[in-house]
Amino acid sequence: QVKLVESGGGMVQAGGSLRLSCAALGRTFSTYNMGWFRQAPGKEREFVATVTWSGSATLYADSVKGRFTISRDKGGNTMYLQMNSLKPEDTAVYYCAEGASFSREKNRYDLWGQGTQVTVSS
Repeated sequence: QVKLVESGGGMVQAGGSLRLSCAALGRTFSTYNMGWFRQAPGKEREFVATVTWSGSATLYADSVKGRFTISRDKGGNTMYLQMNSLKPEDTAVYYCAEGASFSREKNRYDLWGQGTQVTVSS
């Protein structure tokens, strides 16, 4: 059974950087699209970025465009989110997900990780 595992979260000051990773355990090659979502306390889970299975196309939320970069390795089993110029409003639990669709909608993703906390202090 495939499991998504996130890592790389932590605490950073505003303006700093973090790199999140998401590994798909139990699979050697992926043809699924993958995405990052985040959920702040008291708020709904929101779209951050998504990448196609081949890595050829990406989409970003307006709030992170130009600061965050999504990518995945050649086998497609590990996805990354490079987060630069972090702001306090980026504080949230970050989740990775995979699905058959290349979409901003969380209900189009079938498999989710457990999440990793990112905290940005001012």
